[in-house]
Amino acid sequence: MISHLFSLLDPKTIISTFGLIGVIAILFAESGTFLGFILPGDTLLITAGLLASKGYINLWLLLAFGSIAAILGDSVGYWFGRKLGPRLFVRDDSFLFKKRYLEQAKKFYDKHGKKTIIIGRFLAGIRMFAPILAGATQMNYGVFLTYNIIGGIFWVFSLSLLGFFLGETIPGIDRYILPIIIGVFVVSFIPPIFQIIKHRKK
Repeated sequence: MISHLFSLLDPKTIISTFGLIGVIAILFAESGTFLGFILPGDTLLITAGLLASKGYINLWLLLAFGSIAAILGDSVGYWFGRKLGPRLFVRDDSFLFKKRYLEQAKKFYDKHGKKTIIIGRFLAGIRMFAPILAGATQMNYGVFLTYNIIGGIFWVFSLSLLGFFLGETIPGIDRYILPIIIGVFVVSFIPPIFQIIKHRKK
């Protein structure tokens, strides 16, 4: 059963089954949802680039529609957080929720919000929650949209083209897609883990 589940979540299986539409749908849904914990967009984009080099999908359509999906997904996450945010600021503290955390997050976004929107694209977990938190902390939407567009395009182009370049230059690399996926998945979680360890030490 576990092997069947991994097969269904395999980027190569998704792309070969649903094509470009499947990639676009996942890139859109990933922002502001928990889907990124199941299939991080990083691995999907690199795999899509690899398969584009073999003619499975069109590279230019991947870059164009992938960027649009990533930007729209983050925008939906932002407005979800924006709508939910005021309720978070007025609710009482509980075991899972501390109002001071949201206040600290607002200060963080006021100071570092712009680069968080861009850099967060490349960090699993953070990528999903960054737009929601930006909306919840009332980050200016014009500023958010500008860096959302920059980050979305840079994220999709860099990883897709990396996959395409690897597929074009390394013969038979498509046979090693699974190790590549695992490697990218692990690397994307390293920065958040270091930050958590650093925070706990403080």
